[in-house]
Amino acid sequence: MEYLSSLENLWRVGLILITTAGVYTIITQACRISLFPGVLLRGRKHSTARTPPRSISPDNKTGISPALSPNYDSALPPQRRHALADFSCEAAPWRDVSEEEVRQNLLPMSANYKTSPSDKYTPMGFSVGEIKGLGDFPDYAKLSGVPLPSPYLEFEISKALPRPYRPFRWAYHQTMSLTKLETDWWIELENTYKSRIAQRKELFAKHGKQVLDAMPGSELACKELMEMVLQFVCARYPQYFTLVGKRVLHNKILGTEQDVTAKPPLEILLDNVPEDFGIMLRDDTTGYYFLRAAVICSALGWNVASKVGKQLHEIHEPIPDYKEKMQFSMDRFFTKMPTEKPIQRGSWGLEIGQPLYMPPGDPHEQLRLSQPTDLTIDECHLRVDWQTLRRLPLSGAVIFNFKALFTPIKEFQDEPGVPELVMKIITEGKKNLMDYKGVWHVQHVVLPELKKWAEEQKEKGLVPRNWEVATLDESPWFNGWQNKWHRQQGF
Repeated sequence: MEYLSSLENLWRVGLILITTAGVYTIITQACRISLFPGVLLRGRKHSTARTPPRSISPDNKTGISPALSPNYDSALPPQRRHALADFSCEAAPWRDVSEEEVRQNLLPMSANYKTSPSDKYTPMGFSVGEIKGLGDFPDYAKLSGVPLPSPYLEFEISKALPRPYRPFRWAYHQTMSLTKLETDWWIELENTYKSRIAQRKELFAKHGKQVLDAMPGSELACKELMEMVLQFVCARYPQYFTLVGKRVLHNKILGTEQDVTAKPPLEILLDNVPEDFGIMLRDDTTGYYFLRAAVICSALGWNVASKVGKQLHEIHEPIPDYKEKMQFSMDRFFTKMPTEKPIQRGSWGLEIGQPLYMPPGDPHEQLRLSQPTDLTIDECHLRVDWQTLRRLPLSGAVIFNFKALFTPIKEFQDEPGVPELVMKIITEGKKNLMDYKGVWHVQHVVLPELKKWAEEQKEKGLVPRNWEVATLDESPWFNGWQNKWHRQQGF
């Protein structure tokens, strides 16, 4: 009996170890997936071209049998209603509420909270009455568990350059490459601010809902996002942004004063923040996430009109290996993501010029179909879509935001390891991923320069002669990036 008891104990221990290993693997893979073809926990995704926010969906298009599809209809994201205890709200005093009560009284995904019963709940466990009681611009740092950024007082918008993101990985395969968000850098401004705002407003005037749209039920998430972003920029860049009376935004860069209640929230963001935002909402019947609102002026190969209303897997459908390697983990990741753990990643591509917005059928697409014989290295740019993903605390919406950053390829020349790493990815990377990225149209010009620069770096001792090409230790940057960045922008 003692022997059998020992065997039983060993079996239990083994089962625990196997289960633990399985959970660890799942978490690891979930963190290394590509949320939107370009989100990774230390890596990246495919192309910057065609990189939209993604969506989810448990139908047959995924290639997964409905019988095998996970059931998320009762899975709520980590609750945040306990944060109400820190607020004094006579209109909606805090009380303990079970998740079961929340599930039974969920606010439908398509319902406008403003006209809904006060006892309906968002997936985060906040009732409509409580949300209205909090009023405009509540303390989102308390509600989300993510602190406001520290003031960046030495920042000068006319000189500011984006940090030199180089999100290159080897071995290169389709993952998300996610890392913890540096919360001070959620919204990063730089010296193209004025021209980008003007360009984005012009795109909206010309294309309308192809770049900005909000479906019914997204009212709370849009307002919440706008308020969080404005709170952020006022805290991060107080020399440039001030909010007076929770209503009037003073933008000293543009020299404007704007009533933030006078326009739809996404248009307020369009007027003041050169960042793209996609809003994913949880469907109250299936538990899957849909793109319900967005302002996106930096899309290559797609636009808001082609993605809005779709589920996560439908949005990512063009991405190589997404269905086979990432769909399951991404769906689960969205279901479980907490507000206090925002993430970041980078997506990249090589471009001729600096194409910001290239919807399907755009003439710029033709440049990808040939290798121009008169193309020069001066015309070739790295495009990085630096992306972040976070959950909003009241609505439970998952926000995907990014901005397109362009860098001349010639900048790689003095960046240790970058030329050889990029050369390795282009020449030996998985063909379907490289095709998706669309690097072929410039590689005839880029590769010879990368090879020359890689040899120069070894001769100068910047890279060891016997270096085995791999993701840089400083990824998503490179050795010495801070010195170069500070020197170039002057502060």
